[in-house]
Amino acid sequence: MKLILLGPPGAGKGTQAANIIETFNIPHISTGDIFRKNIKEGTELGKKAKDFMDRGELVPDTLVVEIVEDRLKAEDCKAGFLLDGFPRTVFQAEALDKVLEKMGSALDRVINVIVDPDLLVERAVGRRICRDCGSTYHIKHNPPKVEGVCDKCSGELYQRSDDNADTVTNRIRVYMDETSPLIEYYQAKEKLINVDGQQDIDKVFDDILKAIGRTQ
Repeated sequence: MKLILLGPPGAGKGTQAANIIETFNIPHISTGDIFRKNIKEGTELGKKAKDFMDRGELVPDTLVVEIVEDRLKAEDCKAGFLLDGFPRTVFQAEALDKVLEKMGSALDRVINVIVDPDLLVERAVGRRICRDCGSTYHIKHNPPKVEGVCDKCSGELYQRSDDNADTVTNRIRVYMDETSPLIEYYQAKEKLINVDGQQDIDKVFDDILKAIGRTQ
């Protein structure tokens, strides 16, 4: 199963990605992870990417595509993959189609998790994270047993500095502006499936499976 996962910040993509890769036994591929791996291993692609990043510049689309193409040729991608964070532009989407065509393959589905922007802001502003173990809570929807204290390790819970209404609203707006052409692109190709991300986590995953022709 060859899939792309789309969704705004706070839509719960991480949880759904974990469910998808476990169910289909496919790798979860994000461009950030690929960059870090290539840079750490000192590959030629990693060195090229690092040059741009060290200068505070965006890695060019052509290089991003090259790095993703290299990753998709790995043995563990033969049965499929879940792309997260790529493509971000129509140029990248078109380039991905060409890469897969060269490999004699094609995308199966593009999963778009939809959540109301106001709810996304509420989710982010209410989020609290453990300083010690990284466990995540929400002051309204998933509060700890003791306020400010992690249930798992008794570590201190804190709010990320960027989890404020103004910053989150801007993040969502930027995401929507960037991805609307991409959503239209995959709609036109009849690859896009929209999933209501405001439901219970298990129901969201169940809807994803049904939309791609699988059941639990």
